[in-house]
Amino acid sequence: MPGENPMEASRVIAGELPDLPHLAELPGRGPGADITGRTAGLLVDMPVELAGPRGWRIAERPGRDVRRARSLLSSDLDAMEETLTGYAGPLKIQLAGPWTLAATIEQPHSLNSALADPGLVADLTSSLAEGVAAHVAEVVKRVPQAVILLQLDEPALPVVINGGVPTPSGLGRVRVVDVEILRDRLREVLDATRAYTVVHCCAAGYPFGIITEAGANAVSFDLALLTAADHDALAEIAEAGTGLLVGAVSTTRDPELGSRGGDGAATARARGNERVRLTPTDTAKSVGELWHRMSQPPDRCAEQVVVTPACGLAGASPDRARTILRWCRETAEILPEMMGEQG
Repeated sequence: MPGENPMEASRVIAGELPDLPHLAELPGRGPGADITGRTAGLLVDMPVELAGPRGWRIAERPGRDVRRARSLLSSDLDAMEETLTGYAGPLKIQLAGPWTLAATIEQPHSLNSALADPGLVADLTSSLAEGVAAHVAEVVKRVPQAVILLQLDEPALPVVINGGVPTPSGLGRVRVVDVEILRDRLREVLDATRAYTVVHCCAAGYPFGIITEAGANAVSFDLALLTAADHDALAEIAEAGTGLLVGAVSTTRDPELGSRGGDGAATARARGNERVRLTPTDTAKSVGELWHRMSQPPDRCAEQVVVTPACGLAGASPDRARTILRWCRETAEILPEMMGEQG
């Protein structure tokens, strides 16, 4: 979410998403509130510190950087707890997954990413799994009637899979990780709690097979980036009952205005490069069209599909962020009736 006020963000989330709120992240507050620092602050027996403008690295002992990250998360939890007092229902929390964390944290006394050291990746994964379990337990303690959805954000996963993470010089690339190891490390973190698990990636090349084989209950992706091959993979996992969090609303522009080549809803009504006014019904149609292409029963769409923004909202204005959340909710309200008509 944009801004620096966790209470304000929590109130917007609870107001616009009353059936599926989430713990706010506010990276605009700086180091420790970013995706890597926030998650690294939860690592057990593996302290981190800022490595200047490069980001984060593993440290010898806990210091002020870890304390700041934990303090920022605590303030977010306090705001969530106050806002959701008495809430009963699904509640989503999100953290960086093991591969994005390994790709964005440096080794101690080195400019190399943790990803380049398989043994360190194993230790980092175990530490993260323990930290995630403790974090879920803390959220449950604060909102005891909530049903937790744990989302692991893995924006770097396609690059890791394809061996695209650069070495410090920029002249080489970290070696490709074996698929079985990719799957097993992810599974270790997903299995650390009894929560319903989601893996989110808003980059092209979403590895649907690896993620579902690792045991994720749901996948979260950008609808605009799907290819024909992705549709085939999605059809297979949808048939198996996997949840689909469909990023159907652009986070980079006003959702009411689209252009050809933008999100699914925009493309549905664009004429050439003309910008057109859209409605949540258009977005619902684009989600319904995806479900139809997968040849799934219309009545199962509402059971398996959640409409989401395409990616995070930290770069949006507060007004746009609120509009996007409302747009997702209104799209989700329209979708079941639309699919019922098709059935």
